[in-house]
Parts: sequence; C-alpha cells; structure tokens
Amino acid sequence: MTDKKQNQINVFIKVLFPVIAILFAMPSIIYWMQNKTVLNFGPYFQFLYEMPISRATQTILYLFLLAGLVGFYWLTIKRRKEIFQNTKKIFFFIAIIAIIFIAVLPFTCSDVFYYLGIGRLDSNYQQNPYYVTMKEFVEQGENKQYLETDTVLAQGYHNDWANTTVVYGPVWTLICKLVAGVSLGNIDMALLLFKIVNVFIHLINCYLIYKISHKKIFLLIYGLNPFVLIEGIACVHNDMFVVLFILLAMYFLTQKKNLIGTITFLALATGIKYFAVILLPFVILYHFREEKPWKRLGRCMQYGVAFIIILILPYLFYIKDWQVLSGILVQQEKLAKSIYIILTEYFREPFLSASTINHLLLGIFTIVYFFACIVLLNKKEIRLREEMKKANYFIMAFLFLLITNFQPWYILWLFPLYMWQKAEMIKWIPQIAIISAFANSIFLLNGEGWKNGTPFTFVLWVGSLGMWIINDKIKKLKRKKKTLGN
Repeated sequence: MTDKKQNQINVFIKVLFPVIAILFAMPSIIYWMQNKTVLNFGPYFQFLYEMPISRATQTILYLFLLAGLVGFYWLTIKRRKEIFQNTKKIFFFIAIIAIIFIAVLPFTCSDVFYYLGIGRLDSNYQQNPYYVTMKEFVEQGENKQYLETDTVLAQGYHNDWANTTVVYGPVWTLICKLVAGVSLGNIDMALLLFKIVNVFIHLINCYLIYKISHKKIFLLIYGLNPFVLIEGIACVHNDMFVVLFILLAMYFLTQKKNLIGTITFLALATGIKYFAVILLPFVILYHFREEKPWKRLGRCMQYGVAFIIILILPYLFYIKDWQVLSGILVQQEKLAKSIYIILTEYFREPFLSASTINHLLLGIFTIVYFFACIVLLNKKEIRLREEMKKANYFIMAFLFLLITNFQPWYILWLFPLYMWQKAEMIKWIPQIAIISAFANSIFLLNGEGWKNGTPFTFVLWVGSLGMWIINDKIKKLKRKKKTLGN
C-alpha cells in the first residue's frame, strides 16, 4: 500500500472517530435544545430520551453507534504508530473525544444527580448526609420551598437514592460538597461542572498511565475506550476518582519511591470505595522488599496504622456514631446485575440462597487473601509485575464474585493495574468493559428493572468467556504461524 493511501486511511480514522462520537452525542444535544435544562431528567434508560421512537429502534441505533465507536477505537490502536507522530497528538485527540462526551447525558444511570443532591444538602443546608436523607430534609417543616429555587436539590430529591443516606466514603462526599457548593443551586451548571471535572480527571488518569507504563498503547487503550467515555464522562461515575487515586498511589510507589504518598492516595481511594484496601499489603511489602520478613511485618503494622489514620480523618467531618456506615451496608445488601440475581431468580432453596453463596465465597476469598499476604511477607524476591497481577486477580474476584450490587462501571477498577498484567489480560480487560456497554442494551430495550439483571449478567459473562477463548485461539494461531515461519 502506497504512503498516500496510508495517509488517507489515517486521516479517515482521525476524522470519523470524532464524527461517530458527535453522532453518539446527538440525542443528548437534541434533548438540551428542546428542554433547555436537565431539570426533571430521569433515569430514562432510553438512548433517544423523549423522542417518539420505539425502544427497539432506539436500541438498534445505540448498538450501531457503539459498534462504530468500538471499530474506530480498535483501528486507532492498531494504526497508532502511523496516525500519531508523538504523545502530544495522542493527548490532544483523547481530549477532543472526551470533550464531545461532555454533551452526552447520563442515559444509563442517574447517580450523578444523587451525588449533587447530597453535596448540596451538605454545602448549602448544613445537613449531615450520613444521618439525614434528602427526602427527610425536604419533607421537614417548610423545606419543600427550597425545591423551587434550588434545582440541584430538586433533581436529587426525585432520584431513586433520595431516601438513602450516603453510600460512599467521606472523601467522595467532600468532593460532592465542593462541586455542588459552587453550582449556585443550578442543576445545569452543576452537571456541566461535574462533567468538566471528570474530563480533567480522565486526562490526568491518561497522563499517569503513560508516566507509569511509558507506553503509548496503554494510554490509548484506556483514554479512547468507549466504555470509559460513557461511564466516566457521560454518566459521571465516581469510579474515575478511585482510578485517579490508585494511579497516583502507584505513581508514587514506582516513580517517586515514596510510600507515604502511596499510602495517602490509597487511603483516599478507600475513602470513596473500600475495595482499594486490597492493595495495601502489596504496596507496603513491595516497598520494603529488600528487608527481612520480620522487619517487613513491623513495617506493615507501622504503615497500616498510618493508612487507618489517613482513612479516618475525612470521617471526622461527619461521624457521630456507627450509623455513618449504614449507607454503605444498605448498598451492599441490594441485588443488581450479578450472579446473585440469577441465583435469586432460579434457585430458591435455602442452601442455594444468594446470602449463603455470598458468605461462602467471602470466607474463601478472605482465607486465600490472608495466605497470599503471608506468602508475600516471607517471599525472598518480590517483583512488582507479579504482585500487581495477583492484586488485580483479587480485585477481579471481589468485583465479580463478592459484590451483590454489581454495576458495569465497577469494571473501571481493573484499569489502574492493567499495565502489569499478561498480554491476554491486557486485551481482555478493555474488551470486557466494552462487552458490558453492549450488554446495557438489554435495559435500553426492556427498561430498568432488577430482573433485566439476569440477561445482562448472562451477556456479560458469556461474552467475556467467549472473548477470552477467541483471544487464546488467536494467540495459538500466531504462535503456530511463527513456528512454521521459522
């Protein structure tokens, strides 16, 4: 193929990728033009929102545009060396695509309005959101009058989570307080501000991935992934901040050799979603890999205490008693989009109850994790890549086997450590993320409902297994071709 033809293909990809992104954003742009505000915007689970078009047609359009995004995503990664002459151009391209997704409304989840509502409750009305819900506050005395002037509170009040106290750690509550506080009670300004913040977080995450890995491919795999763009920027999930803090922890561990910085950022990540604590022994023991096992144990205790102190500090803004954790427990008790939905729907015998299976798997996880830490403590040679593989396996087990209230955007948790995984896993993590975006079409077609979690889970698990098998077959074929070539 001539150089001219190659250049034409590269220009075609660079132009069509943003065009497809704009087409993906068009239903949201039309909604904005028609309504002038997102006040009363609900958890539609419809791609075309209020347009008089059947759900089936909307779902087909979503799948078509998503497939287009995925196709250009794959082509961009495959032809990255020809398309981008330097890293700056990659960042510029990622920024363009990310900015386009600011326009996409949160069509698969309305959590951002809950985030903003609790932030407003805290910042403007001096209510402790770990003890007072939006419903309780609004329905006290004459507080309903605030719904007329404070559209952030009004939108949060009508959210599905409005009758629940905060379900996240205090670090996230403080972030919500800041964003909602500067919004002046305007829901449109608040949503736009949150989306802009998440775009900056996305770009920082991309930068950290590149600085840690020193490879452009990891930057592109994460930065242009349609799943990350939809869940992180369009739907504004707080998991983007969790990814940020874990990446910062790994940056300080690997680039700065600074364990205090590592522990601090890991505590901040745990202060949003508690799963991040899984990484704690791995980072401490890796940092002190040159010391003897009994000294490593002392270091674990020393820095473990430091971690707990840093984790507790944000709680001091809110804590009165143990009820501060009630929201987190409520979230864990819910069933959604997980293997437990299937168990609940098809297996009703006591010995196969979701609770029994969950407790059994939790016990197994705890035992395996404990012994893995003991082995690591006594290991003579500790290598970062090997330990980060194990850590990600534990996060994966926690994500897919222990969480009863699984949500697709939780898959973002697998990205901060994906640079250290085997080649097969590096391919599979972004693939399973994209599969979850396709699986969401079930909700676009049938509407929101807990029973739709069964087909979603089926598509996600079967699709992920199928993709793993395909990757393995491709690997074997390449190996066979290489052997025959020699």
